[in-house]
Amino acid sequence: MRLERLVPAEVLSSIQAPFMTVPATMLDAPILQPLGLLLDLAGETLRERLFVVQGDGPEACLRPDFTIPALRAHIASGVAGGRYVYSGHAFRVAARGTDRAEEFLQIGVEAFETGDAPEADAEMAALAWRAASAGGRGDLTLLMGDVALFGGFLDALNVAPPLAARLKRAFSTPRRLRAELAAAGDLSDAGTAAGGRLAAVLSGLSEADAAGVLEEIWALAGVESVGGRSAAEIVHRLAERAALTAAPRLTADQAELTRRFLAIAGGPAESLAAVVDLAGGRSADLAAAAEAWRRRVSALVAAGVPAERIQFSAAFGRAFGYYDGVLFEVRSADLGDDQPVAAGGRYDSLPARLGASLATGAVGCMVRPGRAWTGGQP
Repeated sequence: MRLERLVPAEVLSSIQAPFMTVPATMLDAPILQPLGLLLDLAGETLRERLFVVQGDGPEACLRPDFTIPALRAHIASGVAGGRYVYSGHAFRVAARGTDRAEEFLQIGVEAFETGDAPEADAEMAALAWRAASAGGRGDLTLLMGDVALFGGFLDALNVAPPLAARLKRAFSTPRRLRAELAAAGDLSDAGTAAGGRLAAVLSGLSEADAAGVLEEIWALAGVESVGGRSAAEIVHRLAERAALTAAPRLTADQAELTRRFLAIAGGPAESLAAVVDLAGGRSADLAAAAEAWRRRVSALVAAGVPAERIQFSAAFGRAFGYYDGVLFEVRSADLGDDQPVAAGGRYDSLPARLGASLATGAVGCMVRPGRAWTGGQP
């Protein structure tokens, strides 16, 4: 496992300092996390980046992040709200063709509380900015986006709910979203897509019978399920896919407007104005969302983030599928867009998915000191 270069103590202290000003409980998250839970919550695209641990109990993996461990700890505490700060190592398999660190230090905070969402979003983004800037890089940009804004735009276009739900899930995976846009107006059977035939065949059976059929196919082919999902879990996913492929496609006009939405990028003020104009007055909610964004940006500038360093992209998403609101990354021109120095966002719906009974907001941020430090490495 490749380790990142050690950050000098004085630099690490400067990067960590902004988080030490946050009133929060210090989190000591277990290194081992339940594999199935992370895949269900964060999305299947994360699977290839996980270090899977084999054992006698339920399948586990080394923690790739601290968001879900922090939320699990918060729910277990039984308190209504709370903040958690952490400093520890996370583990992710390096992307193919790279020689990046697979074990790296991550410092961050997760907040579970009610209150003014735009203000809390700005607080977290400003915290990430200050920590990232403390590493000495002078080429940083704060890129921001909003998953909920994409959903609101689809609603303004009167996209059918089953299709809108599928597109919202595809938003964090550009390849899937491009495929949806490319299929606009196509009324042919989507069941012929990759995996579609199997889904169509198994959908005629009960999930229990379908799981038995799949296990029999595995046995005949000499295939064993190692470090992955059970036959029952796969069948359940295929059943969901079969149901989703029956949903209507985007019309050509809806697809063109969606493409224009995704192309919007630049300064936050002009970008958000372009979103509202593109919707053509179809949604008062989008106008309200744009006003909330104006408040966020004003709060960021008041917190010391240079206005000229703040950028907005309507197409900006993150691979972790649990984000459902504002997103942000602090990027370095020297490192490139695929190696953010710091990142975070809002995930209000995740607590309920984990069984939390109390309605609280959920937002957090983190910094990777090994990237923030000018003498560091990817």
